[in-house]
Amino acid sequence: MVSRARDWMKQALRDLSHAEHSLELGDYEWACFAAQQAAEKAVKALYESRNMEVWGHSISRMLENLPENLKPDSTLVDKAKELDRHYIPTRYPNFHSEGAPVDYYTKQDAERAVKYARQIIEFCRSKSV
Repeated sequence: MVSRARDWMKQALRDLSHAEHSLELGDYEWACFAAQQAAEKAVKALYESRNMEVWGHSISRMLENLPENLKPDSTLVDKAKELDRHYIPTRYPNFHSEGAPVDYYTKQDAERAVKYARQIIEFCRSKSV
């Protein structure tokens, strides 16, 4: 089977770029979601580069389930957990008791999400073959 690791990483980098642009535009909920997507796709690229199958959207779970020689430290997993929390509430108004996602995300949230996504992408790139 042909490896799609490069395709996953290419899209991860594109999603990171989208997150950065959304941050610049003040679209903080979209910056957080795009950062989550970027990190998720980077981790999937790592799995693919190692000929391992993975499903789901939880970045932290995927990182924790890597073989011991590929696992990141707990600090990076904690950053992934923060990105995991941006998967649904950034997009759906019915996640919160009232208000739209735009009402709940700040510049600081978006800056942190973009930073964490960058770190996870770099980690994945360092472990890919």
